[in-house]
Formats: sequence, C-alpha cells, structure tokens
Amino acid sequence: MDVKGSKKAKKATGSSRTRNRLRNCETGEKMAQRRISGDRLFITVVYLVAMCRAVPIGDLLDRASQRSDKMHSLSTLLTQEMDTHFPPYGRMQMQRPAECHTSALQTPNDKEQALQVSNSDLMSLVRSLLQAWVDPLVILSNSAITLPHPAKSSISSRIQELQEHSKSLADGLDILSGKMGPDAQATSSLPYTGGTDLGQDRVTILNKFAFLLSCLRRDSHKIDSFLKVLRCRAVKLQPELC
Repeated sequence: MDVKGSKKAKKATGSSRTRNRLRNCETGEKMAQRRISGDRLFITVVYLVAMCRAVPIGDLLDRASQRSDKMHSLSTLLTQEMDTHFPPYGRMQMQRPAECHTSALQTPNDKEQALQVSNSDLMSLVRSLLQAWVDPLVILSNSAITLPHPAKSSISSRIQELQEHSKSLADGLDILSGKMGPDAQATSSLPYTGGTDLGQDRVTILNKFAFLLSCLRRDSHKIDSFLKVLRCRAVKLQPELC
C-alpha cells in the first residue's frame, strides 16, 4: 500500500472509531436514563461515560449541534401547526417575547455578537436555557393531551420527541462542559413561574400554549446558534463560515 493509501486507511479507521464511541455514548445515555441498578451494569455505564469523555470535543459538538438543529426544527413545526387553528383575536392577547421566563438571561442577539463570547460562556448559556425548559416542556406535554386543537395528537407527539432530544442534549452537554472547565459548568437559574394550569376557556388555553411555544422556538434557535458557533471553533473554521 502506498503512503497516500495508508493515510486514507488510517483516517477511515479513526472515523470509524469515533462513530463507535459516539454510538456507545448514546447507549450509555439511554442506560443512565433508565436508572439501571446493579454493580455490573453500573460499571458498564461508568465505562461508557469514560469512553464518551475520550471522544474529541469537535465530534461531541457536532453531535450536539445535530440534536439542537432537530430541536429547533420541531419547535418551528409546532408553532406552524398551532397557527393553523389559532383564533385571530387570540393572537392580539398573546404576551410579548420580553415576557418569556428566560428573558432575564443576557444572551447575544445575533451571530456576530455570539462570536464575541467565550466558549465557556456560550456553553453556560446553552445549558442554562436547556435547564430552564425542563418544567415548561412537562407542562406543554401534559396540556397537549387535552388541547382544544384538531392536531393535538400530532402536537403531543412532537412535544414528546422534543423532550427526548432536549434531555439527550442536556446529558451530552454535561459531559462536554466537564471537558471545558468550571465556567462552562456554571448555569443561571431561570425558574418558570407561569403555573401548570393554562386556563379554562379555549382561547386562553390556546393563547398560553402558543406563547410558550413561541418562547421555546426563540430559545431553541439560540441554543442551536450558540452550539454551531462552538462547533465551528472546535474544527477551526473561519467565523464567516459558522
């Protein structure tokens, strides 16, 4: 085999090993989510997490970026689905974006501003936003079952899928932040204080549900944008290509 062929073979082998490690990471995440007990299984989970930590940051960020992209796509689809049967007069009553429960968090407004923020601070912002949506996603999931909307079955299914992606992404970023240092591991508390009851009448319920989705779509876009900047930096792409 010539030198060129040998380099290609090594590169392919390295890529294959990385893919296997990422698959093992996913297996470890699923096992951990099931809260498996027992010494042997516990050791297996620890081993898989250790392998996960051995995966290069660039590959972990690429995986995270894929998850965040899916999250944003789902939140966009949900918003569009709600819009198909949303009363026009109800839209006039909807709260402003500034009233989203995550608005207190100071975040970059666009990519140019995000490029000025350090890796650790961007990771901290992403993890804070994901953490802030754990409870509201539960409320959306519970409310979707009886939502006065003809597409409630589809909406409920998409929200459950969104919850899974959010949980998986958060677990992965816990590992990533550990590789980036204490600043990346710090998070801001953004409690949701809107209550679990969306209201009694149809318009109020749809209004509050749609408002939460609009906030989620905005924040999922931020999460996706910040992770893409981190991924670009990890593979040393030029800022304009991020």
